[in-house]
Amino acid sequence: MDSPDKIPSLLTPQFKSSRRSGAWMLLSEFCWHLLHFVVYMVDKVSYIVDTFQFYLISRGLLREYNILQVKKLRHLAIVFDSEEAHQTSKVGELMRYLLSLGVKHLSLYDMEGVLKRSNEMELVLKSVGDSSVTSHLEADANPSTAFIDKEKMELELLSFSDGKEGVAKAASFLYSKYLADVDIGGHQIEPRFTEADVDSALRSLGCGGPEPDLLLVVGPARCPLGFPAWRMRYTEIVHVGPLRSLKYGAIVKAIYDFSKKHQNYGS
Repeated sequence: MDSPDKIPSLLTPQFKSSRRSGAWMLLSEFCWHLLHFVVYMVDKVSYIVDTFQFYLISRGLLREYNILQVKKLRHLAIVFDSEEAHQTSKVGELMRYLLSLGVKHLSLYDMEGVLKRSNEMELVLKSVGDSSVTSHLEADANPSTAFIDKEKMELELLSFSDGKEGVAKAASFLYSKYLADVDIGGHQIEPRFTEADVDSALRSLGCGGPEPDLLLVVGPARCPLGFPAWRMRYTEIVHVGPLRSLKYGAIVKAIYDFSKKHQNYGS
């Protein structure tokens, strides 16, 4: 039997190991909080710098942003968070601003279809149409599409259901088209669809639509929120923040940066 004076010596290694483990946990927790603090500070500093730059751009104090090459921007899309989409008056102000910049083709998207169903949006479309040179507004064959002064801006309203229904229709179309294919022996051939087949089916069903060159995400989310993926193969995506605090300088910078980029589409 061990004497009492030997017991502490037997427990010492475990005690030291426990102390080392506790110290390591405290150090790890400290490093974790320090990392969060550094990331937080970098994000805040970046936000302050961007906000100041957007202010200078809006005031026209940065000359390189005063002349935009909007012609390179053939199609612009804007994704709204559903909560942001209810701010129809703000949406109208944004559309007027884009119209003044010379944007020719614009798609507005929100997941729940708030903009498509909103009666207030119809008034906004009319007001934006009245602010154009010829005050011309007419409906297209597609109820989701309208022309605000045909010579200036073509507008398209989209929602998540458009993409979902488009995929379902395209799948049904392709399956029915290739289901009857048989080989020489009379055996049915398993359908094999390529990207080109899907794209052709979507376009033939009127679900293809133009691919935006630039997509602006408005709201807290930093993702396209279900915007049709097949229409974003070469799209530049930029998050510009909430609509209520949106700085038009952010839009000018996004368009300016896009105009300076060279895209390689491959063969």
